[in-house]
Amino acid sequence: MATQEITVENINETITGNDIVLLDFWASWCGPCRAFAPVFENVSEKNPEIVFGKVDTDAQQELAQAFQISSIPTLVIFREQIPIFAQPGAMNIAQLTEIIEKVGQLDMNEVRAEIAQQQASQLATEEGSQGAPSAQAAQASGDEA
Repeated sequence: MATQEITVENINETITGNDIVLLDFWASWCGPCRAFAPVFENVSEKNPEIVFGKVDTDAQQELAQAFQISSIPTLVIFREQIPIFAQPGAMNIAQLTEIIEKVGQLDMNEVRAEIAQQQASQLATEEGSQGAPSAQAAQASGDEA
């Protein structure tokens, strides 16, 4: 499959409806974007089982903001609806092919477990920082008794 245009209207369906999705954030005035475009197209033709989407950051400013794109080209890769790679800068065919191979080799159960662990750790940290003043207040009131 060749590349397809990604818009606000089709982004969710594209990500949820496909196992692996590569998004190329680009603009027509961007020299590195124009240099990366044939690489992206070439690799897309060699990997028809993967969705290669192009997001025109000028036409899709809302998407660029949602993905916090600050430099183009930027490549964002989803696997099983999880963003697992994001990197600005153009690549050559070998680099892009290697990244795709690594994405395909990921054990997504391990990825989901790691994400859950990070979220639990972050939640515990947030609860700990919120609970600290309460613990101090409880200790202070205990000292007064």
